[in-house]
Amino acid sequence: MIRWIRQQLGFDPPHQSDTRTVYIANKFPQHGHYIPQRFADNRIISSKYTIWNFIPKNLFEQFRRIANFYFLIIFLVQLMIDTPTSPITSGLPLFFVITVTAIKQGYEDWLRHKADNEVNGAPVFVVRSGSLVQTRSKNIRVGDIVRVAKDETFPADLVLLSSDRAEGTCHITTASLDGETNLKTHYAVPETAVSQSVSRLESLQAVVECQQPEADLYRFVGRITVTQQGEEIVRPLGPENLLLRGARLKNTKEIFGVAVYTGMESKMALNYKCKSQKRSAVEKSMNTFLIIYLGILLFEAILSTILKYAWQAENKWDEPFYNQKTDQERNSSQILKFISDFLAFLVLYNFIIPISLYVTVELQKFLGSFFIGWDLDLYHEESDQKAQVNTSDLNEELGQVEYVFTDKTGTLTENEMQFRECSINGIKYQEINGKLVPEGMTEDSPDGSVPCVSREEELFLKAVSLCHTVQISYDQTDGPGDPFSRANGFSPQMEYYASSPDEKALVEATKRMGVTFIGSHGETMEIKTFGKAEKYKLLHVLEFDANRRRMSVILQKPSGEKVLFTKGAESAILPYATSGEIDKTRVHVDEFALKGLRTLVVACRHFSADEYQEVDRRLHEARTALQQREERLVEVFNFIERDLELLGATGVEDKLQDKVQETIEALRLAGIKVWVLTGDKHETAVSVSLSCGHFHRTMNVLELVQQKSDHECAEQLRRLARRIKEDHVIQHGLVVDGASLSLALREHEKLFMEVCKNCSAVLCCRMAPLQKAKVVRLLKTSPEKPITLAIGDGANDVSMIQEAHVGIGIMGKEGRQAVRNSDYAIARFKFLAKLLLVHGHFYYIRIATLVQYFFYKNVCFITPQFLYQFFCLFSQQTLYDSVYLTLYNICFTSLPILVYSLFEQLVHPHVLQSKPALYRDISKNSLLSFKTFLYWTFLGFCHAFVFFFGSYVLMGEDTTLMGNGQILRANRQLMFGNWTFGTLVFTVMVITVTLKLALETHFWTWMNHFVTWGSIAFYFIFSLFYGSIIWPFLHTQDMYFVFVQLLSSGSAWFAIIIIVVACLFPDVIKKVFYRHLQPTSTQKSQFIEAYQGIGCVDSMCCFSEGQNACSRLGRLVERMMGRCDPAQATRSWSDSDTFFSNDQSILTLSPMEVSHC
Repeated sequence: MIRWIRQQLGFDPPHQSDTRTVYIANKFPQHGHYIPQRFADNRIISSKYTIWNFIPKNLFEQFRRIANFYFLIIFLVQLMIDTPTSPITSGLPLFFVITVTAIKQGYEDWLRHKADNEVNGAPVFVVRSGSLVQTRSKNIRVGDIVRVAKDETFPADLVLLSSDRAEGTCHITTASLDGETNLKTHYAVPETAVSQSVSRLESLQAVVECQQPEADLYRFVGRITVTQQGEEIVRPLGPENLLLRGARLKNTKEIFGVAVYTGMESKMALNYKCKSQKRSAVEKSMNTFLIIYLGILLFEAILSTILKYAWQAENKWDEPFYNQKTDQERNSSQILKFISDFLAFLVLYNFIIPISLYVTVELQKFLGSFFIGWDLDLYHEESDQKAQVNTSDLNEELGQVEYVFTDKTGTLTENEMQFRECSINGIKYQEINGKLVPEGMTEDSPDGSVPCVSREEELFLKAVSLCHTVQISYDQTDGPGDPFSRANGFSPQMEYYASSPDEKALVEATKRMGVTFIGSHGETMEIKTFGKAEKYKLLHVLEFDANRRRMSVILQKPSGEKVLFTKGAESAILPYATSGEIDKTRVHVDEFALKGLRTLVVACRHFSADEYQEVDRRLHEARTALQQREERLVEVFNFIERDLELLGATGVEDKLQDKVQETIEALRLAGIKVWVLTGDKHETAVSVSLSCGHFHRTMNVLELVQQKSDHECAEQLRRLARRIKEDHVIQHGLVVDGASLSLALREHEKLFMEVCKNCSAVLCCRMAPLQKAKVVRLLKTSPEKPITLAIGDGANDVSMIQEAHVGIGIMGKEGRQAVRNSDYAIARFKFLAKLLLVHGHFYYIRIATLVQYFFYKNVCFITPQFLYQFFCLFSQQTLYDSVYLTLYNICFTSLPILVYSLFEQLVHPHVLQSKPALYRDISKNSLLSFKTFLYWTFLGFCHAFVFFFGSYVLMGEDTTLMGNGQILRANRQLMFGNWTFGTLVFTVMVITVTLKLALETHFWTWMNHFVTWGSIAFYFIFSLFYGSIIWPFLHTQDMYFVFVQLLSSGSAWFAIIIIVVACLFPDVIKKVFYRHLQPTSTQKSQFIEAYQGIGCVDSMCCFSEGQNACSRLGRLVERMMGRCDPAQATRSWSDSDTFFSNDQSILTLSPMEVSHC
């Protein structure tokens, strides 16, 4: 806080330059011109509040919400002017909501403080004044040399200086940062790797220059300058040299590193920042409804004020004695009196805005989100992973999805690669029993013989076994020793680890074929070629990136010759190849793709001594640059990766995940269009789309590929649009490649979207990550504004996951970046069907009814208050007691709707899964449409009129109620008082709105029964208790004995029954007639559930235990407890359903289930 204040006042300016200079061991220059930079301390602060700022900061955050701020204004108005109701009526509910929220947030922040103190107080060892000193983590400063031992976490972002290994390498795991559990190798520069003791580190003269802190975990640009014997040696630093805070040291005894980013400037802390807030369609509808009701409130207040002054202007009305004005009031300005009366009416009607709506919605979303994690159907046993909810704000959005954008590799497929075929020097090969065999031939060499391979085949296998970043792990039970000392260079406990499953599959394949990668030791890579060990010196690694779509290594052969091996997509290699069988390889690559194989092309380049010197110089300059390093490296990589000699291509199979085809078909039947966005080549993507059911054989597949210009792209789009219009009877699919997509989005977005929306399925291939996000954004912002969902498993899917309305991460084999940036995470694509069709359906109907019901019951609540003003000459007399005004939303009507919103099921989950078309009933935000909103509002007004005038007609002349508040009419007949009348209206209202929700409830649990009947019972008990005691702290005792006197009247009971029945009977009639005359698909399914025995299917466990029948009570209990095994219910995706007429798209129960019941 102090630093922030100093920065705002200009005393402590933030980072002035784009780089920071870190003096190792804090050995600063001694000259007077040096100005030290200021860095953050190493404290981690994840908490939001302190003991000093909690109250003001929390109140500020809560009153930023419109509803809370509105009720604060109402409360202040009640304090400022003479209003008809006590300030407690608005203040107490507001205080309750604010207090509950503050306690919740305060407790959560206390837990964060506790965790922060534990982290900041952890013991660490740093090198100071030539010795190893133990201190606390929070005391680490930028420039300190920190020692970290095996299995410890790094307390700050450290540049690796040395390790217990001579080459200065170490292994770490970043599972706590990105979820990746594989070991990663990090390196120290050679000049510091030799400093393995405290004394040598103390004498180290070095300076690190690096970029200022940023959140990207995988980007680090810096350089280290080491002074040795008066000579400065400059080495580049990259992500492979940086040890991130939160990562853990593995398989290494200890390391020393210099702290470059500490505390809240570490990359882990910078990633605490929340993702951009997404708002659901339900939330937007709710805000719209609030504005409409605010308009109704203003209209009622203005109308009441006008009618009051219109009444006062008529001479025939004498102002009652209790409404006489003081001299000050008579002499005040007419405008001020009008404003004062308007504000008083505003206060009187303010409860039409439901203050507890936001709290109830938040509570419903928070509690409801647990159901996804608890669903065993979404649990993947093999990987021991359950569904994960990263945000509960979008639960209901799962029921509104219209478009699904999915990645292919790792999402639709297993991401478990198996080598199948390859092309070498224009000849296709297959692997048979671990040997490369040309296509059409069989294995003919005897077992144990050394295979005869050509120079081209051997060079291809060497390139594949050396061009990668694969690491090797050895079983520790073998004892110590490095990889090169093992017998024959191979250990049966050796296992490959790679960030890319393709690389692992290719290295394992070359091992089976006789060229085995043994491991890396410092700058040395060793392979064994048919039993002969060879060592290569690793000179440079040209890392893979999504734009180049290739990676390369530069090696020095045992003979001293320099060679570059590169592999990548055919579009990234073939254009740069100048020799080799280019045309034949291109044909083979296309053939591999048609089989659904993933393809990579392999090439090499040999350097002369002068060529390599130029390459080495350019790489060194680019890698040591602190400004625009990435751009300069791309330029140098393109300079190096040219004039290539083509060696061949590989074909790797990636199997489809289980039930992908069934899931896509279910989504299609639910009215959801599926778009596949992949980086694979055209033929591979089409083949996989056909195999997974995204494209089917009867679909007319259109193509927008290999477009060269804007004009050509526009003409092709027009042709496709005409063809779709002419053949509108059949379904169409569209294939688009990345280059054509760029042209289409540049000038022809509208035409492109017109073509896409008329296609049943769209496949986009050769897509860059940002292109995926652009496609999602384009559809999301189209005039129809459909709800979009993006699902993927890799870092290249993060952009589209964040762009879509709902982002789903797959817990796959490409790290956890997609999961970390998603709204929900599941282990397999097949789980998406239940997530949308069941959970999405439930969440939407629950919260939609919750919102509509809240507005309905508040209209019922306030409209009688408005009507009463016509009978009290707009004197602003309240109809209800202040306690009832306060407790109506908090106690009397809150629990039934909360429980309903947690457990309601219009249709059984098994039916929702077996009949995907039921999803269409809730699409387009149908339950929160303006038509539905008007129905609930109109119903609320109707019920309110019945409450008020029904009570007035039935009880207006009653002479048995002669208690509190009785009034003598002109004809001397007795009429019961206003408090009794108001209590009668309030009683009828509480019973009616509670029973109205009961009529809407389809799925009853014991908890629904408890809160429904319990709420009514609680109201009666509370009213009896409240009215039977004189409360000394209340200014008036208006309600004393009123409720007892009301209930002692038989006519009052008769009125309550008649009014409740009069309100609800039309609802019952409407439901019966509509369900039989114009039933929706959902209602038809409810009939099946009732009449065809799905209730028995729910209780199949009864039959499995040998019982002949299930009691009704047993079925109810089992349904409530969810004990029935869904595996007992088998359903057909193709059986016809006569109940649904000719709708073949809605799936039915199998005859087995009906016969059992």
